[in-house]
Amino acid sequence: MKKKLLALFMATTMVCGLVGCGSKPAESTSTDKAETTADADAAEDEASGDLIKVGIINNDPNESGYRTANVADLKAMFTEENGYDASFAYSLKNDEQIQAAQQFIADDVDYLLLSAADTAGWDSVLQDAQAAGIHVILFDRTIDADESLYDASIVSDMAEEGNTAVEWLAGQGLDSYKVIHIQGVMGSAAQQGRSGALDEKVAAEDNWEIVTQQTAEWNAEKAQQIVQSVIESGKEFNVIYAENDDMAKGAVAALDAAGISHGVGKDVIVMGFDCNKWALEELLAQNWNYDGQCNPFQASYIDEIIKTIEGGSAPAEKVVIMQEKGFDATTITQEDVDTYGI
Repeated sequence: MKKKLLALFMATTMVCGLVGCGSKPAESTSTDKAETTADADAAEDEASGDLIKVGIINNDPNESGYRTANVADLKAMFTEENGYDASFAYSLKNDEQIQAAQQFIADDVDYLLLSAADTAGWDSVLQDAQAAGIHVILFDRTIDADESLYDASIVSDMAEEGNTAVEWLAGQGLDSYKVIHIQGVMGSAAQQGRSGALDEKVAAEDNWEIVTQQTAEWNAEKAQQIVQSVIESGKEFNVIYAENDDMAKGAVAALDAAGISHGVGKDVIVMGFDCNKWALEELLAQNWNYDGQCNPFQASYIDEIIKTIEGGSAPAEKVVIMQEKGFDATTITQEDVDTYGI
């Protein structure tokens, strides 16, 4: 914005110089006015041309605390002050995200930044982006597409998040594991990674059982309904494995309503993902048992990669995996809450 204002000021000064600023101006003809407007428009276009044009496709900002933090991080980075002309599109539906990508390609963005709702279906639109000379950078989530179709991918290792959580659960040494498994949006990288690890463990161990496995689409109210339904059915369970914090919160609301104890040394183990600060505080109070970290702060990584590409070089790494932790209610500290809570 400052660049645009400066350019307009310079254009106006040039026009004033032609008629003699401070003296009575000559009468302007329609041609004079048109030229003056054209000069100003040209100056503004030249100023905006200095900005890097990015189209950012993300999931719904209200999906979860994680997503709210992720969106805020991106909006803080991709500003005119930082050299960007950014447009944003949000959806939890893959087809709507693909339509947004097609529009950004038509708008001739320089970079397409993508957090895909689903891992599949992106080949064609990314081929179109590549043909148009548009750089593609994935963030937060992977896709099932050839690596040649994007410049870089800054992601969490969702499969490793799942493995870390399931290994922690196995280490609790229960005689039997009767798990209510609440899944995120089906087909998303987060759902696939976190579900896959649990599915493999249940298939491999005779004393592990899935009591119910349903998607709540990251939603607390839907998760509460799922757990309430299991409680009403009379089925036994001793583990809530929820694929994000909001769904774990909904599950706990159902437990509380039924008077079922949960947390350290209680009847039901509660597990979540994302490390919202309020969720880590539940661990600190030992009301929950485990929370897996998912780092939402990818904007600085993306900015660095864009600067590398703009400088004429390829990114040093095609795939950047962010380091993440799993937190146990028996060992978490207030410092952990303050440092890692989002």
